[in-house]
Amino acid sequence: MKHYHHQQFSDLSALLARKQALGESISVVIPTLNEEATVGDIVATIRRELMEQVGLVDEILVIDSGSHDRTCEIARAAGARVFSAADIAPEWGNHPGKGENLWKSQFVAQGSIFCFIDGDILDFHSGFVSGLVGPLLDAEHPHTQYVKAFYRRPLLSTDGPVQQGGGRVSEILMRPLFSLFYPQLCEFIQPLAGEYAVRRSLLERLSFPSGYAVETTHLIDTLQLCGMEAFAQCDLDCRHHRNRDLADLGEMSCAILQVFLARAERDGLLALRNVSADYIRQLWVDQEWERQKKNLDVSERPAYATRQHPHLF
Repeated sequence: MKHYHHQQFSDLSALLARKQALGESISVVIPTLNEEATVGDIVATIRRELMEQVGLVDEILVIDSGSHDRTCEIARAAGARVFSAADIAPEWGNHPGKGENLWKSQFVAQGSIFCFIDGDILDFHSGFVSGLVGPLLDAEHPHTQYVKAFYRRPLLSTDGPVQQGGGRVSEILMRPLFSLFYPQLCEFIQPLAGEYAVRRSLLERLSFPSGYAVETTHLIDTLQLCGMEAFAQCDLDCRHHRNRDLADLGEMSCAILQVFLARAERDGLLALRNVSADYIRQLWVDQEWERQKKNLDVSERPAYATRQHPHLF
């Protein structure tokens, strides 16, 4: 798998010329839920540096999950086209979660290359986009179809950043699972990174879990469809964002694990009996121990290119 650094694509005029020669177009898609503190800077930076100054990006879309703050207003003022996921392809209904936003973006985005950027990045720079789309425009590696970000992920705490503390689900859950079942995918430094660029021709062949497991399934399914030669990854230096608490990480891990096990069974790597569930049980202590049972949306959207009727797998 080819590794890049975003600074390799700092000559934006050359990158634009390559994009035009190939006849490509680029859509930046930002899934959001209550990101008013960060989304404006992300959109404004992309629009100023990659649309107005050089024309590398053709459109910026914010796909929102129903924010209760000023996310949509701020994103629109900064120059994005803003959509509510619930309003896109309403005949398919709507489900909560990031994967749903990404899947719905295929109905409204026009680009031949999709670049997905999370909406909570605190130290965003335009290299997040140019570094991810650049490998897809690299003439020396025309087979690349899916470019994943990697970076240092400090864990923010009251005592300051812990340099190796980020990516907890990646290190505790995903890397052990990949080591056991899909060892090729251990090459990814940040397998759950929310920043990646994909050719539309591949994206439309991938199904999308509605929630947290979308990045995991994309890696596994792309590996099965195209092999490792389809992948590249790009170093974006460092990423700061708001950290989730343990309850959120537990919910995320359960959703990812369920989809992962289904993929591993599909691929003949293990046999399962009665492990499917649409909830997670958790136990927390405040003044006393409290049991909680949280529902999980484990629905999965079909590959865009194969959609026939509004239904869920």
